Amino acid sequence: MKKKLRILRGSVACASALALAQPLAAQTPKLPRRPTPLDTLRTDLNEVVVSASRVEESFLQSPVTVEKLNARAIRLSPAPSFFDAIENLKGVQVITPSIGFKVINARGFTNTTNVRFAQLVDGVDNQAPHIGGPIGNVLGPSDLDISNVELVPGTAAALYGLNAINGLANFTTKNPFNSQGLSLRQQTGVNHLNDPNVKTFGDGGSPVHTYSETSVRYAKVLVPDKLAFKINGTYLRAYDWIANDQTDINPTGNATVGLFGADNPAQDQVSRYGNESSDRKNITLGGKSYSVARTGYDERDLVDYNVRTLKADVALHYRFRPGTELAYTYRVASFDNVYQRSNRFRLQDYLLQQHALTFTSPVVQARAYLTQENTGKSYNLRSMGENIDRSYKPDTQWYSDYTTAWNAATKGGAGVADALRTARGAADAGRLQPGTEAFNQRLSQLQDINNWDVGAALRVRANLAHAEAQVNVAEALRRGGRALPANLDLLAGADHRTYIVVPDGNYFINPNPGKDPLTSDLLYSKTGGFVQAGGRLLQERLRLTATLRVDKNDYFNVKFNPRFTAVYSPTQRQNFRLSYQSGYRFPSLFEGFSNVNSGQVKRVGGLRVMSNGVFENSYLRSSIDRFNAAVTAGINGTPAQTRAQAVAANQNLLVKNPYTYLRPEYIRSLEMGYKAAVGPQGRLLVDVDFYYNSYRDFIAQVEAYVPQTTSGAVLATGTDLNTIATALNTTSIPAGGTTTGQARYRLWTNSQSQVYNYGGSAGLRYNLAGGYLAGANATYTRLDRTENGDGLEDGFNTPQWMYNLSFANENAYKNVGFGLNFRHQVSYYSQTFLVNGSVPAFSSLDAQLSYYIPEAQVRLKLGASNVLNKYYVTYLGGPSVGGLYYLTVSYGL
Repeated sequence: MKKKLRILRGSVACASALALAQPLAAQTPKLPRRPTPLDTLRTDLNEVVVSASRVEESFLQSPVTVEKLNARAIRLSPAPSFFDAIENLKGVQVITPSIGFKVINARGFTNTTNVRFAQLVDGVDNQAPHIGGPIGNVLGPSDLDISNVELVPGTAAALYGLNAINGLANFTTKNPFNSQGLSLRQQTGVNHLNDPNVKTFGDGGSPVHTYSETSVRYAKVLVPDKLAFKINGTYLRAYDWIANDQTDINPTGNATVGLFGADNPAQDQVSRYGNESSDRKNITLGGKSYSVARTGYDERDLVDYNVRTLKADVALHYRFRPGTELAYTYRVASFDNVYQRSNRFRLQDYLLQQHALTFTSPVVQARAYLTQENTGKSYNLRSMGENIDRSYKPDTQWYSDYTTAWNAATKGGAGVADALRTARGAADAGRLQPGTEAFNQRLSQLQDINNWDVGAALRVRANLAHAEAQVNVAEALRRGGRALPANLDLLAGADHRTYIVVPDGNYFINPNPGKDPLTSDLLYSKTGGFVQAGGRLLQERLRLTATLRVDKNDYFNVKFNPRFTAVYSPTQRQNFRLSYQSGYRFPSLFEGFSNVNSGQVKRVGGLRVMSNGVFENSYLRSSIDRFNAAVTAGINGTPAQTRAQAVAANQNLLVKNPYTYLRPEYIRSLEMGYKAAVGPQGRLLVDVDFYYNSYRDFIAQVEAYVPQTTSGAVLATGTDLNTIATALNTTSIPAGGTTTGQARYRLWTNSQSQVYNYGGSAGLRYNLAGGYLAGANATYTRLDRTENGDGLEDGFNTPQWMYNLSFANENAYKNVGFGLNFRHQVSYYSQTFLVNGSVPAFSSLDAQLSYYIPEAQVRLKLGASNVLNKYYVTYLGGPSVGGLYYLTVSYGL
């Protein structure tokens, strides 16, 4: 057995070295031999992975769960792109804020800006710095340049320190030394078939929209075995999926006066902006108190849903010797799509650039990179809806007109509901109408105003500078002639990262003492390192590894993360794995330093340097809402109370803010699994895993209001509760100012809950005779319990069950292939700051038919995602996703 294992490791290492050393196939113009099913099976069994331990190791013997998409799996997938195919991997959840923006997550606690999951390209983080997470694959590789995908579900923070406490994906691209020549790919398709959400304005337009993605790749060796380069370019055009959820999330806003549904003047539809809580006011009409909201606009009124992505990269590789290489890569992407945080945003003329320098050798790996972000002409949809309304008529005037019209209507004999509708029509007189020239001009004007009290612009420039290196200490010692046991592994690494933000005065300022808040760049840094030691025992059947990571982040003390893993391999093809590790997630830029006035609610970072004094002087908005609802019920009740009486009777409902300044998020994770290739020639691959996680100090948001005087001064410490309650019940909104009586804040803080979740997944993949490949996987994820639950932890936002079934053959008959994939996920409860509720279950069938012409090196692929065109949403507030039908023509490689 010991000899067999050594041969397996040796064959993998030799294969890797030979791949680096071989002359390029393109230098000999003959076509490659089509691989046989047995060739493919051997390749699959001998695959290596890197992401699990930061060194090459057998895919079968990885110490933690690793999912992999290789070139064959990508070709067989009916998904439109390799990035879409990730959704069908075991243990993976993908949510869709936009056709050009998908978010990957694993093992629960996801959201539309998933800062808990890291996404790398050739080991380089491709996040947008101020967001703290990647924007789909806009800065990633094209389908022509992708080699494989490795995905680690579960915390990877001990090795990577990239806030990867929910997982990590690494996209590996093709090396120009090994894959040279010209490649082209054109994908053309249609979507929005029978989509009831498609809206056109007067000028007509087709309910069906086209989809097009054009990619080109060119690579060449300039000096054999020494110098090579590659260039990639992709241009995508599409019409985005539409969010048009008209569910009212304030259905009981006027319950005390018996107004529900369409009669409720305080409706707050999910996909309508400008009628949120800060756009509502309690007004007295006919002796009763009514909650009335501004009218607002649907999302599809405010967004140009045309999606555009133009991205390119160029790389220059210099090879010192086989296995030792230096590469410089420049990536750039300019794009338009829709993005969601607490609000939804139109990203427009958004620009990301990245410079990366990477050195790889058998002993040392090092990389340094700089990512630059410019949000262009992007804007906040909520602020846009609010301020288009307010720009034609300020709140004070609108509510005055509303009251006058209501009084006139009721004097004329109209009922309450009819009078409220009449009052809205009168107050909305002159309101800008979607699709008109005046509306479009106003939208364009507000798009350039970088102040969300009166405009909607998102104007952020941020940079990320990162450097890291790791040394295979054991290999270095052996090469230096030191006597070191062959079964001992030793690895060490270090990294440093600094975020550099140019203050814009609305989204970010520099809060540090002695710094000009508007002219001094804001810096936020982290330094860390790890040591990993491992050994192989019991005739190399048992492999043990221990890792210790240390991180120091600005504003926080030093944090330690250990990881312990064990892999037991009783035979070459059977492997049992066990691991324990912990991980920290430090606040992202936005969570720590945001400084946004948004709809008269100031969203403030949770570091003390940003929000000093707010936590100590504020009251929870949830308690203020209950208090104000009780006051309204008292005024409208029988017998009716005066406002002063109702305030006095209900002031004890107010709850002082119990939260405080940010701490790092923390996870402990235990995982076990089994992976084996069984049956004749190992045709059946079995992979099972189970995990149990404990989370502490979830970074989340809380809304809290600070009571103040009518002049805006914070009420002094020791002010009596009745005065505080009276201030927090004041809801008059002066034009251009904050709400009198209260300063409204949305604060980043930590949940007081200790949260546990567990789950597992099982996958089967069978290589049948004739090249047929059948697969099935199931994923179970469950929130176990919450101790001292305060309800503030980030929503679990994960279906309990997800299933995937696949069946495919790359050459079923005379170069004709096919692929089928069926996906189902059950309903789950979604909890976000935009909306809470149940996301319906959905199923989706993807299908493709392919034909390969070897003489021309051309592959045709006719396919569809969601071929049955059953529209679904992946999270509440998001768009409805329908069928995308496409034809792909690829040439080369």
